[in-house]
Amino acid sequence: MNALIQWHNETLGKRAVEALKKNKFQAEYFHDPQGAAAYVAGLVPHGASVGIGGTWTEREIGLTEHIVSKGCTVFDHGVVGLAPEERNAIRYKQITADVFISGSNAITLKGELVNRDAFGNRVAAMMFGPKKVIIIAGTNKIVRDLEEAEQRIKMYAAPINNKRYETPNPCVQLGECVDCNNKTRICNITTIISRCPPLTEIHVAIIGGRFGF
Repeated sequence: MNALIQWHNETLGKRAVEALKKNKFQAEYFHDPQGAAAYVAGLVPHGASVGIGGTWTEREIGLTEHIVSKGCTVFDHGVVGLAPEERNAIRYKQITADVFISGSNAITLKGELVNRDAFGNRVAAMMFGPKKVIIIAGTNKIVRDLEEAEQRIKMYAAPINNKRYETPNPCVQLGECVDCNNKTRICNITTIISRCPPLTEIHVAIIGGRFGF
């Protein structure tokens, strides 16, 4: 990686980590995905049930293999080939899993986690249900504030995730969110976690580089 880009990633990443810590989250910065994967795997107890909330970053860093090797039961509704009713059943299991792993659409330099969901299962599990929640995100998710978080979701996260799921929504043709009213809309619920909820242990692993959408 270019040394200047690495410097920028580390500078923003560590600022975000400090802001998250001030808001009672447990947060760490990692220079590479291998370090982040080892850290996250270390947070998961042997034999735990683990929900995975549709995070692309988790796939990019190869985290599932680490978790399975610890004898964990994994609830991942993103597995290819599942029927709709199977996906929904897994979504409900994620909410009561021991550990929930997710990405975040945006992380502000004020230490806030901003997310937009289709069904709400991901954001629900991030806030309450699993006793331990682990958020993994690249430094590409870092924004200044809530306004920039909204812009990032509309210009990047929403259209790419719609393309990922091959929805017929307008953003797939236009490359940006137009706040559609389609039945297949996946931008239905927006959450801002401004402080770590007292009944949920939330860890945030920020990786220097572009990971996830």
